[in-house]
Amino acid sequence: MLDVTRLRVLVAVARHGSVTAAADALHYAQPSVSHHLARLEAETGAQLVQRVGRGVRLTPAGRLLAERAEEILGRLDAAEAELAEHSGLRAGRVRLAAFPSALGSFVPLAAARFAAAHPDVELQFVEAEPPEALRLLRAGEADLAVVFDYAPPREDTFRLTPLFDEPLHLVTRPGQEGELASFARTRWIAGCERCRESLVRRCAAAGFVPDIAFTTDDYVAVQALVAAGLGVTILPDLALRAHRSDAVATTPLTGGERRVSVAAYGVPPDPPATARLAEHLGSVAQPG
Repeated sequence: MLDVTRLRVLVAVARHGSVTAAADALHYAQPSVSHHLARLEAETGAQLVQRVGRGVRLTPAGRLLAERAEEILGRLDAAEAELAEHSGLRAGRVRLAAFPSALGSFVPLAAARFAAAHPDVELQFVEAEPPEALRLLRAGEADLAVVFDYAPPREDTFRLTPLFDEPLHLVTRPGQEGELASFARTRWIAGCERCRESLVRRCAAAGFVPDIAFTTDDYVAVQALVAAGLGVTILPDLALRAHRSDAVATTPLTGGERRVSVAAYGVPPDPPATARLAEHLGSVAQPG
């Protein structure tokens, strides 16, 4: 049987990158962290860390165990919180992961309504793009996640409740509005490699490959770049609801909207506080 404390030590080393940083995060003495790692290697019969200069790094076996341990420990923490709530030891806690433009638009209203209705429940937030938010759910580090997708995640243990289909907009300087194909020779502003997929796909459908001159996921900066005449872009509706510059023009794009959902993990039913927060998110999450 693997020792839970030693698994926590391994996860801390994986997260923080060194024995010293893991010791600081766990409030342990550095020799204690080294001892736990040595004992865990003895328990598993595998080398989990290797010396690199004055530091350490995880071996492939160490990385594998750390990934599994993160999920196991997250589920244990979630189970403790749910049991504490069920036993009346405390009012409960709900942890919500959400992508930036959701946090900048409808999520605060849902949170305010939830807090007013359940003042004794601790509500925590973390900003996370959908892949990271789903990882947090799987690891038990979040109870709900507001995510968007162009195609649902393949893992069927995620339970997605659709909130709405979010329109996309072509963003240009005023007076430059037009069809997508008319910007084939224009410079484009796009998000990171993962986030620009929809933009590239839409441009391909219009018959061209976009000349991406600037990369940023900051929707405020994107609009400033457009307003300065440095390019055009496509932004989702929530980004414009969270911040809309008066110096840009927007043109709705037909078709290909992205689905915004609230995601949970595992087998229902959810704890009462988690279910109530999901209901509040559904009640306020209306575009426009």
